[in-house]
Amino acid sequence: IVQDIDAALVEEAAAEVRKTGAKVHTIVCDVSDADAYPKAIAAADKAMGGHIDILVNNAGIDTPGTIEEISTEAWQRMFDIHVKGAFLGAKSVVPGMKARRQGKIVNVSSIWGMVGHNSHSHYCGAKAALLGLTKAWAKELAPFNVMVNAIAPGLVTTEMVLKKGGMEYINQAAEKVPLKRSADVIEMSYTVLFLSCHESDFITGQVISPNGGDTIVGI
Repeated sequence: IVQDIDAALVEEAAAEVRKTGAKVHTIVCDVSDADAYPKAIAAADKAMGGHIDILVNNAGIDTPGTIEEISTEAWQRMFDIHVKGAFLGAKSVVPGMKARRQGKIVNVSSIWGMVGHNSHSHYCGAKAALLGLTKAWAKELAPFNVMVNAIAPGLVTTEMVLKKGGMEYINQAAEKVPLKRSADVIEMSYTVLFLSCHESDFITGQVISPNGGDTIVGI
């Protein structure tokens, strides 16, 4: 199931899936729409045989701003997409997962949700909220064999980051990363894939941060 608010991007991704011979269902919807999004998931679930066992909460936006610059509307929109969207997605699929006693939920947070940033407090706050949801949902759903984890990517060459400052911005930011480069999107998908398959069946409530060594912590 491929979902995005942009119909063209949805179809582009779906076309790639079809090349593998797999069946694909598309959703064009705003994840923060409390009426439309659950209905769209229900329709997708029915179309795919009523067996959604993996949910990846990946929808997101990013706009800079200091405390004084961020409007209440921008603050609300940030939390609506990142946090409310993840909640609506989980609320829609969890009943089926619990009934089948299997499921994987992966929340896509950010390294900024762990360490913060000096001009994106609403983004950092929303991404940090996803980490809290991850841990709470993991404890709540563990008795039903549903695993919930999060990834917190570091610097990744995405369209959103490119719009922020282009390759010049990415190259400058990469100088602070021990591996001296940004990640490709496909590298993030490998971590999501691991947390979505049976090889990670004993992992829940965890945050994995693929960040090239940008943050290194431990006991």
